Amino acid sequence: MRRSGCEKKIWRHNDVAHLEALLAAEGKERAKLIVFESLYSMDGDFAPIAEIVALAKKHGAMTYIDEVHAVGMYGPRGGGLSEREGLMGEIDVIEGTLAKGFGSLGGYIAADATLIDAVRSYAPSFIFTTTLPPSVAASAAAAVRCLKTSNAERERHQAMARMVKHALRAAGLPVLDNPSHVVPVMVRDAKKCRAASELLLRRHEIYIQPINYPTVAKGAERLRITPTPRHTEAQVARLVEALVDVWTTLGLPFEEARVVPLRRPGADAAANCAYPEMKKAAE
Repeated sequence: MRRSGCEKKIWRHNDVAHLEALLAAEGKERAKLIVFESLYSMDGDFAPIAEIVALAKKHGAMTYIDEVHAVGMYGPRGGGLSEREGLMGEIDVIEGTLAKGFGSLGGYIAADATLIDAVRSYAPSFIFTTTLPPSVAASAAAAVRCLKTSNAERERHQAMARMVKHALRAAGLPVLDNPSHVVPVMVRDAKKCRAASELLLRRHEIYIQPINYPTVAKGAERLRITPTPRHTEAQVARLVEALVDVWTTLGLPFEEARVVPLRRPGADAAANCAYPEMKKAAE
């Protein structure tokens, strides 16, 4: 979009009324592209994909969804939130990554053949990029094949994210509520956010990236925790103890402890899981 030099208008975050007002002001005859993420990685909230798709159809716009924080982790075949919502076929361009959920390197867009040919032929950032090494491409392809047929990893991932949030809230740590696997623990102070990260690493040998401005707004600084399917309950307990120690040491405010019933995956799902500790817990 920057390279095209076309006019750009920014719509307020997940505000579909504002989006519709901007679309309506341009008229149906003008070419328009709505660009949005499916899962926003700092707050962990979802985009109203169905509403955006409906507005695009109504106002003659194309859609471009960034699924990099959702592919591999959502949808029955790991296609992302648009797949989970049954809307992949309604979106013009889907962007994904072979990193993050697929654990490799590289990225992609999926669209119809004409659009892909145009990008392949005219996008300098593609034309002058070297291809992925065969070993990297092979690892990415293997991960995609695995996650297209196995839900065990996704179920375990979601279970661990719920467990981490549950344990942090029970300890009075300020977790930002959201429906996704993203676990933001709010510090709201840039210096203390960095100090918390350094103290966690130095005292407890746990590394969590501090998120400060300009990635987030000033006053919204946070530690962003990333649970994985390979983490265990014992590691979650150790993490909570470490964060309580850091919060106490730095004089950071606690919240009133919140205990929400923890929903565990069913035994049937666990029986097919690649992680023995999950199967044992379910039994």
